[in-house]
Amino acid sequence: QVQLVESGGGLVQAGGSLRLSCAASGDTLSSYNVGWYRQAPGKEREFVAAIRYSGDSTGYGDTVKGRFTISRDNAKNTVYLHMNGLKPEDTAIYLCHAGYYKNSAQDYWGQGTQVTVSS
Repeated sequence: QVQLVESGGGLVQAGGSLRLSCAASGDTLSSYNVGWYRQAPGKEREFVAAIRYSGDSTGYGDTVKGRFTISRDNAKNTVYLHMNGLKPEDTAIYLCHAGYYKNSAQDYWGQGTQVTVSS
């Protein structure tokens, strides 16, 4: 069983930056593909970014490409989302998801962290 805890959210002005963290306990996060998703009120959950368990491949949603960067520090059992050039439309709850690399059905979600971008 993996527990995921997101942190680093907050209120920031447009154009600002934040770094979100997804810290894992209960298992080694290096065995999991990890993704960030976000959900704004009244909207569908949206894919933001993902990183392969090996760290050698990343992917991004079209709305964040060029502004957000996902990284992982296996020594700290943590995945990060570096967010630059924030826009009001980035306002949402950001959730971390981990899927075991050998069995994607073995997956876990965190509770989320709120990001609010003011104009």
